[in-house]
Amino acid sequence: MNENNKSILIDIFKEMNIDLSDKQVDQFLTYHQFLVKKNEVMNLTAITEYQDVVLKHFADSLSIVKAFDMSAPIRVIDVGTGAGFPGVPLKIVYPHLQLVLLDSLNKRVTFLKDLIGKLCLKEITAVHARAEDAARNPAYREQFDLCVSRAVANLSSLSEYCLPFVKKGGMFVAYKSTNIDIEIKDSMNAIAVLGGEMKEIKEFCLPDSDIERSLVLIEKTKATPSKYPRKAGLPSKEPL
Repeated sequence: MNENNKSILIDIFKEMNIDLSDKQVDQFLTYHQFLVKKNEVMNLTAITEYQDVVLKHFADSLSIVKAFDMSAPIRVIDVGTGAGFPGVPLKIVYPHLQLVLLDSLNKRVTFLKDLIGKLCLKEITAVHARAEDAARNPAYREQFDLCVSRAVANLSSLSEYCLPFVKKGGMFVAYKSTNIDIEIKDSMNAIAVLGGEMKEIKEFCLPDSDIERSLVLIEKTKATPSKYPRKAGLPSKEPL
């Protein structure tokens, strides 16, 4: 079963032109096992079957390679990371990334810290904070080349959570489903107010599946005004 699991993982990543080393394969297998084990006592994911995790979590996390060059040693923040997606799979495949995992729920951050230890990852930290608060910390505000998020929020709210972390010239990439034309249109004002500019919407299917996904690429073209993000709760209750 373990050899079969390895083959499934290797083949799906090959479809994305990503060749995994033996170490990376073992890290992904350990990740899945630890995720399933911890999911029995805390709500981390509704997706636990191995092949589903590989496709809908691991491969989906790496889908950013379709639109962004991950080969440089950049600083990355994953906002609303949950069980570590997309940040931890990105770190496994691109160990040179300097990564911050941000989540508002302390028990998830505890899980992530344990996971980081199990996977022997370096230059990665898990931080317990709401995005609205962390983005006002000078250690994080406009300090990142790339912000990623698979968090479930409309793009207007998500932009207010994420764009304040991105330095000028950097990029915010939101992982979305398809059919988001109205959501995109409704977010344009927020993106502009927060110092961003819509660059590209990349639509695709996950490997060997009909699961449709989108990546929304927003470039940071100017500094975010100091009044943003607004206090905790407002970005979701009253989107810009």
